[in-house]
Amino acid sequence: MHTANLALRLLLEVAALGGFTTLVWNLSAGYWKVFAAIAVVIAIGAIWAIFAVPDDPSRSGKAPVPVPGALRLVLELAILFGGAWAFHASGFSWTGLALGFLVNVHYLLWTDRIVWLLQN
Repeated sequence: MHTANLALRLLLEVAALGGFTTLVWNLSAGYWKVFAAIAVVIAIGAIWAIFAVPDDPSRSGKAPVPVPGALRLVLELAILFGGAWAFHASGFSWTGLALGFLVNVHYLLWTDRIVWLLQN
């Protein structure tokens, strides 16, 4: 597991949260903006942290709620590409395209993890 790809993944996770936060901020009004932004970060962060494959070498190996690798892969793709879409839907098209491109690069560089997820 390459450290640079792990660092890229961390940046992609944070960027995806930023995309979703930007989208709900733009869709909300008044004080609801703050509530919506905090709620989306907590909800997506919880999904990312809680649903895991046991003994995943790219994580701590702990799985608060164990899920099959294929489901974990779907969750990751939905969150990371969803964050890219959220930036695009918020009017930050280039940011969304760049994030989507980097998500593709991340998974192309980590095909062994995709295989591992699909086998577990």
